[in-house]
Amino acid sequence: MQIRDTVTIALKAVTGNRARSLLTMLGIIIGVGAVVLMTSVGESMQSVILGQISALGPKTIALWPGKNGPEQGAATLNPDFDSITLNDVDALKKLSTITNVAPIIFVEGKTGYGEEQTDTRVVGTTPEYYLNQIVNAAEGRLHDEQDELQGRYVAVLGPDTARDLFFNASPLGKRIEIGNQKYTVIGVLEPVGSQFFQNMDERIIIPFETAHTIAQRSYANMVTAMATGDTADAVDDIQFLLRRRHKIIPPATGIATDNDDFLVRSAEQAQEILGTVSTSLTAFITMIATISLVVGGIGIMNIMLVAVTERTREIGLRKALGARRKDILLQFLIEAVVLTMLGGLIGLLLGLSLNAIIVGIARKFLDRYIFAINFVAMIAALLMAAGTGLVFGIYPARKAAELSPMEALRYE
Repeated sequence: MQIRDTVTIALKAVTGNRARSLLTMLGIIIGVGAVVLMTSVGESMQSVILGQISALGPKTIALWPGKNGPEQGAATLNPDFDSITLNDVDALKKLSTITNVAPIIFVEGKTGYGEEQTDTRVVGTTPEYYLNQIVNAAEGRLHDEQDELQGRYVAVLGPDTARDLFFNASPLGKRIEIGNQKYTVIGVLEPVGSQFFQNMDERIIIPFETAHTIAQRSYANMVTAMATGDTADAVDDIQFLLRRRHKIIPPATGIATDNDDFLVRSAEQAQEILGTVSTSLTAFITMIATISLVVGGIGIMNIMLVAVTERTREIGLRKALGARRKDILLQFLIEAVVLTMLGGLIGLLLGLSLNAIIVGIARKFLDRYIFAINFVAMIAALLMAAGTGLVFGIYPARKAAELSPMEALRYE
């Protein structure tokens, strides 16, 4: 019997009972769809986070007061987080392994221009901050050392803030109000999007000395710096310096302890953490997909066993007409693989469709969220689906192939 005839018979058997075939494929559809969807979402999120990290610069280091940093609210105006003093900042500037040390103070107060108001975060920092964040002016200029030395009341606006306050008009030279103080707008930043899920285009930057005078605060809410050489060495030096200044007993392993009253992180560390999370997520997704495919495979095996029973007379008739054992075996194996491959393709389309819907929703909150596809995962999922058909189709196929023609023809 020719292979083409065997394939034709197998396809007719699959399409002959579409409702049962669809229900049989359900486990495969769910398994493959889950793999495609979750790997695509993972790729998209990884692209977003890597984009945010790369915007910081590969050697950027961030320092927060409090042992848990921004997760514990250290990057807020909470007075309990005052462990990074301005004297600490001066000491950090003397380290040879870092440069561009930029202390940051957050300033309270509503921001407005005329009748327009906004709750934009106001950041007081030094010009080095722009170097660490890779920030440039799209219009006007950034504040400089002269603004710092003279304590000028000038402001640089994020593009979203400029749009909120001035719409399409140029804000340069205009005077906005922050709290009870007037500031002259000298520049507008280029768009940078989100960094760690905070919109960096909604901010106002003023000179650090001006913020220090207004806030009357002797500590920083955050510090950024740039490593001059190896980032790990720079982080170690910062930890050693602050532990010595704060009289914290350093751990033998060099890893931060519960006694630390600060948190220091680098862009490199963030990338390493992302890699670890990505690997764990991939393993978790693979486990879910394997379980779904196994469940789907068991369903296919059950249906194929039922099909063998229902078509016993057909098998006997084909054997009587000259069909060989391997022809029957191949027919039922093809049926199982066709079911799993069709289920895989449907799951693939389902996963991609759901991913497109998620992208549409996510772009309302994350402007740089992209439609990402993990082609390796897609191919692997389809191969796993085909493998499931082979593995779970072998037993019913062998059972069909081993039927005696005489017994099969007498079967009622």
